[in-house]
Amino acid sequence: MTFDIINPEVLGTPRGWNNGMLAPAGGRVLFVAGQTARDGSNGELPSGFVEQFEATLANILAVVREAGGTPEDIGRLTIYVADIEAYRSSLKTLGTAYRNQMGSHYPAMALIAVKALVDPSAQVEIEATAVLPPAAQ
Repeated sequence: MTFDIINPEVLGTPRGWNNGMLAPAGGRVLFVAGQTARDGSNGELPSGFVEQFEATLANILAVVREAGGTPEDIGRLTIYVADIEAYRSSLKTLGTAYRNQMGSHYPAMALIAVKALVDPSAQVEIEATAVLPPAAQ
């Protein structure tokens, strides 16, 4: 799906996200549950913050692709981090990890620092909303 990007001038120029993503009529909405970096085949998590961030995005994209979508179909990401300082100190490498998974597509995003995640070994959890093209008739 191609979103119309909505960035009102009054909010300034966003860096690394967009303020609004307007989906075209007729799209199918996919809500992706919070994912962590846990590997489904062996149950393991990468140890580093950036590695968990990238693997978590890969898990989000596995759900989107299974539904027939692509990274560009994601209209919103909500990112939960258990260590905001790890996030802040890793911004440059996080940008590279993000682009490895999402390319240059920047949906509407929120980042929320939390005291803990349900998975005590997880440092990052991400949920997503995607709008996929209408199903083929």
